[in-house]
Amino acid sequence: MVGVAVVATLAWLGVIGRATVDTVGTVRFDQPLHVPPLAESRLDDAGRRVFDLTAQQGTRQFVPGGATTPTWGLNGDYLGPTLRAHRGEEVVVRITNELPETTTMHWHGMHLPPEMDGGPHQTVAPGETWSPSWVVDQPAATLWYHPHTHGLTQEHVGRGLAGMFILDDDTSGTLDLPSEYGVDDIPVIVQDRSIDDEGRVTGSSFGTTGPLGEELLVNGTYGPYLDVTTERVRLRLLNASAARTYAFAADDGRDLMLVGTDGGLLEAPVPMDQVQLSPGERAEVVVTMSPGERVVLRSLPPDLGTDGTEDRSAGGQDRFDVLELRAADEPAPSPPLPERLVPVPRLDPAADAHRTFDLRSFRINGRSMDMDRVDLAVTVDSTEVWEVRNVHGTPHNFHVHDVQFQVLDVDGAPPPPQLRGWKDTVYLPPHGSVRLIMRFEDYTDATVPYMFHCHLLWHEDQGMMGQFVVVDEGEEPDLAGAGDGEHHH
Repeated sequence: MVGVAVVATLAWLGVIGRATVDTVGTVRFDQPLHVPPLAESRLDDAGRRVFDLTAQQGTRQFVPGGATTPTWGLNGDYLGPTLRAHRGEEVVVRITNELPETTTMHWHGMHLPPEMDGGPHQTVAPGETWSPSWVVDQPAATLWYHPHTHGLTQEHVGRGLAGMFILDDDTSGTLDLPSEYGVDDIPVIVQDRSIDDEGRVTGSSFGTTGPLGEELLVNGTYGPYLDVTTERVRLRLLNASAARTYAFAADDGRDLMLVGTDGGLLEAPVPMDQVQLSPGERAEVVVTMSPGERVVLRSLPPDLGTDGTEDRSAGGQDRFDVLELRAADEPAPSPPLPERLVPVPRLDPAADAHRTFDLRSFRINGRSMDMDRVDLAVTVDSTEVWEVRNVHGTPHNFHVHDVQFQVLDVDGAPPPPQLRGWKDTVYLPPHGSVRLIMRFEDYTDATVPYMFHCHLLWHEDQGMMGQFVVVDEGEEPDLAGAGDGEHHH
């Protein structure tokens, strides 16, 4: 039997290719969409909002009548509850690891101190509890949480450790956007999987971007439908797949009204015929429905900027039926979408520093990830422009911890509307480049780093990641003790 590493290498070299996947018209949509519950929380004596998450083993029958699949989950057998907090609140998340392996939990898109970030240095061993705390200080947004275990992120996320983290603020609460969770405000966590004839989730085929499944799970549901009881429904789209990029669209071509991206709401709704998301990216879209109609959310072949064997190997020719929306015969009326949403103040491009990051194979600037090496030190209260270049023939993307950035340009041209809001993850086609501007504020620590990396999880696990610290003026980085686990009880 050919090993996964060999298959992946052959795919990388173009020696073998994948067959095109097309599930359009074949999905039965016979299971109601599971909506993850809102996580219960309590206020402690200090007024902090406390959440409890337990990472645990389980099993899940993904296909009705089929065999069960061993899984991991948080407070359940697969995925986790949706955490929700308001800007200005101090939160505590108590994570107890009841798994047989050490893991971590990263708060993707969150601005917080590095020792609370849940990167590869903040490990949680079996039987231990880690309790990071921080003050939520960023705009309303759709974030998520997932493991960031060095070399094992793909495996741990793939087993089911992930969930959504929704942030609210005073401004978003005044807007006429669908906002009743589970009714007209719905998490849509999309993952690709391969399912065998017995109904078990199995290993996926490998392409140059990593494992690519042949079916989709939405919130862990196979073949899902959603009963829509209101005129408008807000879908919080999260690409939680390891390697696959999606181009979400309605089957009848109607516009999806894009209202938010990774780091928050846009200045105004943008009509989109499709919304493309690479792994780790999020988008909030509003769909308007007529009484009694059915609309299928579909993923069209994404524009990966690839061609030929590479395009097929990376999933660029695949398409999927994702989720069926079923409107009620007499849906409750929804207010019109606001013409304006929130201000998105632009960062001054006259930055304090400019850096270049070249992505090639599994390396950034020729370096593979080293837990004991700081790749760069950033001065607090500074603004930097990062030019990220994919100098390779394979797709990548780029994620930065702690900050939300703005896209200055794409291949030298102004960014399209979907890239004009706050972002923390951005796609880079082969030989493409972006310039990102970001500001580093509030938190300094010369001993504990944040990460920057490709969020195609196989690439990340193979070493396509680097580390940076945020320091005071003139301070030198020092990673001694960065992973000593002193915060884990």
